[in-house]
Amino acid sequence: MGNKANGLMAGKRLKMKRKAARWHNKWYIKRALHLKEKADPLEGSSQAKGIVLEKVQIEAKQPNSGLRKSAKVQLIKNGKQITAFMPGDGAQKLINEHDEVVVECIGGKMGRAKGDIPCIRWQVIKVNDQSLDALLKGKIEKGRR
Repeated sequence: MGNKANGLMAGKRLKMKRKAARWHNKWYIKRALHLKEKADPLEGSSQAKGIVLEKVQIEAKQPNSGLRKSAKVQLIKNGKQITAFMPGDGAQKLINEHDEVVVECIGGKMGRAKGDIPCIRWQVIKVNDQSLDALLKGKIEKGRR
């Protein structure tokens, strides 16, 4: 057997050892010190509003080739700038500069980038309070601002 305490009065020692051992787990450290909220431009929330500054095209990672359409967005809540992917065929035609967009996490592995799009962790889901998906499918027209 290992050097784990056992017996009637062992509870406190077991608890203290477990508490110390947890700090060797990187997921526990991130959660306990709120490191995601501190580093995340969305500050821990699932979605955020922003203003489109410019539309950019980003090259796909190897072995794929192609230009992935995305937009530089300035978040309203804290003024931070992020690059958000515009999903769907022809989405860049519906999103213009100075439009108000809602962005959310793109859902890559462990909060990182997804697929062959480098460095992009967010995607646009709404444009001027209208669903980008519905606009692309032609269910609604883009409103005048």
